[in-house]
Amino acid sequence: MVILVGGSSHVGKTLVAQRLLEKYQYQCLSLDHLKMAFIRSGRTQLTVNDDYEMRYWLWPFVAELIKTAIENHQNLIIEGCYIPGEWAQSFTEDYLKEIRCAFIVMSERYMRAKPETLGQYANVIEHRIADHIDLERLIMCSKYFKEDCLKSNTRYIEIDTQFSEKALVDAMDQIISSPCTFGDGIMI
Repeated sequence: MVILVGGSSHVGKTLVAQRLLEKYQYQCLSLDHLKMAFIRSGRTQLTVNDDYEMRYWLWPFVAELIKTAIENHQNLIIEGCYIPGEWAQSFTEDYLKEIRCAFIVMSERYMRAKPETLGQYANVIEHRIADHIDLERLIMCSKYFKEDCLKSNTRYIEIDTQFSEKALVDAMDQIISSPCTFGDGIMI
C-alpha cells in the first residue's frame, strides 16, 4: 500500500507521516527532500519559492515512483505539499486500489483563533531553517488545498477546533483502513 499525505504548510504532514512510519513500519519519503535533490543537482531551474510550479514539475516523477512501489509490492508513505489534488488521474484503477490519500488542511477559523499554535510543531520531526509563518499565506494555501480536494473528490482532514496529533493519526488510520480511495472530509 502507498499512503499519500498532502496539504499545505504547517498542518502536520511530516508529523503524521512519521507516526504512520512508526506504527506501520513503512518506508517514508518526504517530497521536500526530493525537491531539494532536484534543485541542488541542477536538474531544475525551479527554486524553493516556486511551490506551485514545483508541484506539477515534480509530480510525474512521484507518480512513477508510486507505480514502481506498487508493482514491487512495497509499502510506502509519501508526504508533502507537492501532491496535486488531481493525483488520481495519474493511475489506473488497479493502482488506485493500493493507494490511500488524504490532505491535511486547517480552517481559517482555527488559524485566526490560534495563530500561536501554527509553528508549535514545525521542528518536531525536522529542523526548519528560517521558518517564518505568514498567517495570511497559510490561510490562502489551506483554502486552496481544501478547494482542490473538493474538486477532485480527494479525502481531507480539516483541523477546525484543536491541533491534536492523536486525532490526526486516528483520522489518517480511518482513511487507510477504508477501501474507498475517494470521499469527503473528516473534521477534527
